[in-house]
Amino acid sequence: MEFLVEIEIALPADLNEARRSHLLAAELERGTALAEAGVLRAIWRVPGRLANRGIWSAADASALHDALVSLPLWPYMDVAVTPLARHPVAPSCRGLPAALGTGDATDG
Repeated sequence: MEFLVEIEIALPADLNEARRSHLLAAELERGTALAEAGVLRAIWRVPGRLANRGIWSAADASALHDALVSLPLWPYMDVAVTPLARHPVAPSCRGLPAALGTGDATDG
């Protein structure tokens, strides 16, 4: 099952820089592992905010929840989840260019 997951992160103003850096590095590591496992299928940064939008794949909502709470920044997240269903036009779509490369014209 696929889900659109919208994540907004609000780190505490009094969070020290060392802890902030550690959390962000751990988040990147865990996110990469979820992507490599096929759970996080595509992700986009929201410019100007500590936020992202992604397509996640999980067996069901409980499995998605387990993946989300495994993220180190979970305690600071506001998450909106929308379950997705296949659309009849989907086979004609050319994919998700931003997810397939850097988004440069040089990506082909």
